[in-house]
Amino acid sequence: MNEKPVTVTQINRYINNKMKLDEQLSDINIRGEISNYKTYPSGHSYFTLKDKNSQISAVMFYGFRQYLKFEPKDGMKVIIRGNIEVYEKNGQYQLHAKKITEDGLGELHIAYEQLKKKLDDEGLFDESHKKQIPRYPKRIGVVTAQTGAAIRDIITTIKRRYPLCEVLVFSTLVQGDLAKFQIVEQIQKADGYDLDTLIVGRGGGSIEDLWPFNEEIVARAIFECETPVISAVGHEIDFTISDFVADLRAATPTAAAERAVPDIKELKDKVKQYNIRANNSINEMIFYYKNRLDDISNKQLFKSPTHIYDIKRMHLDNLLGRFDYISKNIINENRNKLFKLENSPVLRKPDSLIDKKKERFIRNLGKLEILNPLLTLKRGYSIAKKEDTVVSSVKDVDEGDELIIRFDDGEVNTKVI
Repeated sequence: MNEKPVTVTQINRYINNKMKLDEQLSDINIRGEISNYKTYPSGHSYFTLKDKNSQISAVMFYGFRQYLKFEPKDGMKVIIRGNIEVYEKNGQYQLHAKKITEDGLGELHIAYEQLKKKLDDEGLFDESHKKQIPRYPKRIGVVTAQTGAAIRDIITTIKRRYPLCEVLVFSTLVQGDLAKFQIVEQIQKADGYDLDTLIVGRGGGSIEDLWPFNEEIVARAIFECETPVISAVGHEIDFTISDFVADLRAATPTAAAERAVPDIKELKDKVKQYNIRANNSINEMIFYYKNRLDDISNKQLFKSPTHIYDIKRMHLDNLLGRFDYISKNIINENRNKLFKLENSPVLRKPDSLIDKKKERFIRNLGKLEILNPLLTLKRGYSIAKKEDTVVSSVKDVDEGDELIIRFDDGEVNTKVI
């Protein structure tokens, strides 16, 4: 035995060199299932290769990965050719993959897809079952590990954004075979605490770590929970059955806390804006009604109420004046008519009117007498008629015609010879 101590680096390097010289480990084919696969900006991909009972860390450097014909995914069964080396910095041995060949999907992935289809067919994912997440919760429950980073992120985020909200933690295992039973128990327990919202989740991990949230009993407990549930399992790329059945899915526990409560700073800003808008509206209304009041106050009715009476009085005086003028005219006209009537000859000297009429009659009668043909006969003239027609020319009679000759004192019949 060598009594001289060696450093950790020396022992890790020693073991690594041993592995490199081992023919079995320097070129080996391994069958397994890919888990927690992730490619970094450097182009190197890191993942876990596992089977039912064991797992090994693996890396595929960009120099080999660039020749892959497909993109490896979690749950994919593969056969990897490479070698085993020790990463001297942490003493962890790992598989350096040089070639990856598909060998079918993993059992967990198949189980995941089968349960997802089953619950979807039963309607557990339907939007009609989703409950509304309260906007301003008073009390929020969190079902997760009490010592994990997830609960710290959730509490910190809620207290920062909305310190008015109370947070109750329902601690549970979040990985391992017993986790699903504790998760269901805590969900059912939290549902009796009159909570506004319940967050169920945990931080990131491999598909095996997150598997309790893919269990059917957990999914059904979330579905039957009366309290609105936000699922927050793993990172943004991780989707579990709990995410589909929950009322809301958050990409991370921190995101779940942000979705569960409003930001009090934003609320204060909104209240401030509403206050400004309300004051502006009130001031505008005051200004508007003040102008209306000024307009009304400046009306003649209120400035000089007697002015309206004066106008009406003036109008009345005008009417009375017109009435007096018209009535006097009517009286004067009728008085003149009465005067004329009283002084007319008909009433004052009715005999003189008869005398005037008589004189006029006699004067007209004299004019008629002058024109009377009988007066001509009295002066010695006569009128000859033939068959009642006055004969005014010798041409109107022929020999043998019988004529009537009228004189002033009579008529004689005669015959033309």
